[in-house]
Amino acid sequence: MDIQRNGSKPSAAGPADYFTGRVRIDAPFSGRDPARVSGAIVTFEPGARTAWHTHPLGQTLLVTAGQGRVQRDGGPIETIHPGDVIWFEPGEKHWHGAAPDVAMTHVAIAEAEDGRVVDWMEEVTDAQYHGEM
Repeated sequence: MDIQRNGSKPSAAGPADYFTGRVRIDAPFSGRDPARVSGAIVTFEPGARTAWHTHPLGQTLLVTAGQGRVQRDGGPIETIHPGDVIWFEPGEKHWHGAAPDVAMTHVAIAEAEDGRVVDWMEEVTDAQYHGEM
């Protein structure tokens, strides 16, 4: 058994290569071999979001606070709220983030395949984020 105490790991800023706006990431757990699951608590300030990306084995989001947005490639922008659970299929190109005027926090859970959890792509433009395509 391993207990990781709340606050024992520092928060990190979401890297500008993969996020637009202010994002805070707390990564409380990562599986040890043979486990391959990891998770992060991610807080997006209003208007902040990820870049387009995929996950080789899919991703689950559990919204815990605020209001957010998610979109898969070719689909509509969906509004998400606390208590919502979002599943992205393996290889499904998508993005997620906060609403324009409201912050959002979610728990993100994904598994690694060959040591890889995510494949980052291009940024989500302001026009894409606002659905002005």
